[in-house]
Amino acid sequence: MADSNSTFDQNLDLASRHLDRFANNPTLHLINGAQQPSASAATFANYSPIDGGHLGEVASGDGPEVDLAARAATDAFEAWATTPGEERRRILHNVADLIVDRAKQIAVVESVDTGQAIRFMNAAAVRGAANFRYFADQAPAAADGKALPTPDHLNYTSRRAIGPVAVITPWNTPFMLSTWKIAPALAAGCTVVHKPAEWSPFTAQLLAEIALDAGLPPGVLNVVHGMGETAGKTLTEHPAIKAVAFVGESQTGSLIQAQGAPTLKRVHFELGGKNPVIVFADADLERALDATIFMIYSLNGERCTSSSRVLVQQSVHDEFTEKLAKRIRTIPVGHPLDPSTVVGPLIHRNHVQKVCSYFATAAEEGAIVHRGTDYAGQPGEDSHYVAPALFTGASRGMRIAKEEIFGPVLTAIPFADEDEAVAVANDVEYGLAGYLWTNDLTRAHRVSDRLDVGMVWVNSQNVRHLPTPFGGVKRSGIGRDGGDWSFDFYMDTKNVAIATGTHRIPKLYQ
Repeated sequence: MADSNSTFDQNLDLASRHLDRFANNPTLHLINGAQQPSASAATFANYSPIDGGHLGEVASGDGPEVDLAARAATDAFEAWATTPGEERRRILHNVADLIVDRAKQIAVVESVDTGQAIRFMNAAAVRGAANFRYFADQAPAAADGKALPTPDHLNYTSRRAIGPVAVITPWNTPFMLSTWKIAPALAAGCTVVHKPAEWSPFTAQLLAEIALDAGLPPGVLNVVHGMGETAGKTLTEHPAIKAVAFVGESQTGSLIQAQGAPTLKRVHFELGGKNPVIVFADADLERALDATIFMIYSLNGERCTSSSRVLVQQSVHDEFTEKLAKRIRTIPVGHPLDPSTVVGPLIHRNHVQKVCSYFATAAEEGAIVHRGTDYAGQPGEDSHYVAPALFTGASRGMRIAKEEIFGPVLTAIPFADEDEAVAVANDVEYGLAGYLWTNDLTRAHRVSDRLDVGMVWVNSQNVRHLPTPFGGVKRSGIGRDGGDWSFDFYMDTKNVAIATGTHRIPKLYQ
């Protein structure tokens, strides 16, 4: 406990020092390599979910700032797109190196800004560096294509960056998710205008500053802060922006798709989820229990791939859910900078109210509500701390089984057989991920094939392998991230067909 307390104190001190810059000076836009206030001088306040404390003022952008950033990205595009891939690789590796050097700073700032536990933010910062390294190494071959010969023609393809793109990122693990979108865009040769979520704006500024320090030319990565309804909408409608990569709510994705339609923007969406964990009676139940708990109660349950529904075969359902209810009471809820904390405060009061509204919904629908241990450090109506929760006695038609709650809340549903498990799993509007636990190999293949999701993990939690595709179906998204799939979005493919002079050319008349 002494070591934990000492680390907690060190984290508090480090956070205080690194957050002073945001408290003492407004956070400005970063456009064409320079800090810029809004033309209107408008700002918005940023508050910490820990205690509601004021963290600083942030420039609130709109049309003029978006236009400046889009023009900067346009002016920088040709030079960056034609920069040799080896040079882009070198610069992006520099970015990764500086992220590692400043990982602790990034982690404590993000922890205070979002409420996420420092144990996860430490890993997320390092993961951001890994994203840059992976896509940096792909940059030299990003434009390469394929040779597709026929007897009469040699066909070959090549790729070129699509142009300036918008990256709009959410408030949950914002630094890591920003790198997941921005790194492949830069590796492909695109320039970027980044609009971070207004609830967690600080680490976007750190990333842009790191990129400049690493040698990224001015204008290649720009940051515009502001509200989604103003800055975000203007960005998605701007004619200079060729594509929009967005992570966030499904409803917002629909709006962005409509806003970009008049200019025929390409879109890539990673949206919501209501992901099932299917536990068959023959599974290793202890491992399934650990994975289920990790995937819903880590990161405050505020992640798109969380295991928010657990479907358990009837013969082991009661045993499994009893263990779940017991285990959630041991999950530490507390200050996010405390290294012992697993669940910290939720991001915003509006989100707290949304998550907590489902406790009443569950009771009204006839489910049983199990609660974990509350955080004693900040009681009261204004607290953002929500103890882990489990709903049992649920059925597939309940709102708690269909709607994305996006908090540390798990809904348990029994099933009789394989067909019912698949039917319940697919009976939602979302289709991002599925988790399957069984020791029957043929069942694993059958059920994986039948799930309406973009990704399935069998006998595992979410373990990302960067070359593999990441994305969902239905209301969970459009497109895939990872490996070459990212370059397919950020680049256009051209085919050239060269005749060998032997094929017949039709004559329509003499």
